[in-house]
This record gives sequence, structure tokens and C-alpha cells, in this order.
Amino acid sequence: MEEQRMVLCGANSYNQKYYFNREFSGLPEQVKQELNILCVLFTEEVGGTLTLEFLEDGTLTLNVSHEDADYLFDEIESELRIREIQREHAELMQALEQYFQVVFLGEALDTEGEDA
Repeated sequence: MEEQRMVLCGANSYNQKYYFNREFSGLPEQVKQELNILCVLFTEEVGGTLTLEFLEDGTLTLNVSHEDADYLFDEIESELRIREIQREHAELMQALEQYFQVVFLGEALDTEGEDA
């Protein structure tokens, strides 16, 4: 059985569109703008489609797909950019996971500091 996913946002280079799931309208405007820029820049630089999706447990994933006939899509560049996004935006990704776990999964917010 396939795991359920909830799309946060995404961008598509083929039809040059950005999508933001309105169920996340409670996020701060600055976060929404950062997600927009992140997705659109990725698809402009690499091509294809990028979606940010939450798994059932609240883990945020970055998923890339492309059309079979897209010979300009660079899979290596795609992987490198995903890793760069995960590294440079780690704090944002972690905050989004916490937001999802609290708002959508009803989990308690962990206010204790993590081990140093």
C-alpha cells in the first residue's frame, strides 16, 4: 500500500506554474514567499517539476519529476540542487515539519531544546 502524501507546494517548468496548497495558508507570508522562490528557481535552473510533500509521519520530502521527452533535464544537477536546498534551508524544512506535525497530526510541540 502506498503511503499518503500531502503536497505543500510545487512548481512546474513545463507550464510555468507555481502551486501552493491553501490548507497551509496559516504559514507566515515570508515562509510562503521563500517557498515560492525556492520552487520556481529550482525549476527555472534545472527544469522538470518540483513538489514539497509531507509523508504521513510529517517528514518533508522534495520530489522531482520530468517528462520522458525532456532531453534538457539534467538529473545530476537536479540531485545536486536538492542536496543544496536541504543543506541551505535545513532550518526552514525542520520548522515546516514541526508545523505539519502540530497542526495536521495534532502532536504536541517539543519545546525542550535538543542535545547540544
